Amino acid sequence: MKAYLVLDLAVHDFASFKAYIERIPAFIARHGGSYIVQGAVPTPIEGNWRPERMVILEFPSRQHATDFLTDPEIQHLFAIRHQTTTSRLVLVDGCTE
Repeated sequence: MKAYLVLDLAVHDFASFKAYIERIPAFIARHGGSYIVQGAVPTPIEGNWRPERMVILEFPSRQHATDFLTDPEIQHLFAIRHQTTTSRLVLVDGCTE
């Protein structure tokens, strides 16, 4: 079953965040992931959730997504994202077919 990482972020230091943007795609691909949505500005429809930018990543399975999140070689990039943005990240399983 496919799994998705959904990231809602507000960038506060774009100059420093660029290092993350440039390097993260290789790690996503390494773990079988791909972008479904990449840095799009969403249009809120209902409720009080007001995300600034959205990223949605698709992985072949929850294990692939978890391996991506726990990859020791990527932790320095996550630190950059944490330092340069306010972000919320969730992992969700896709529908069974």
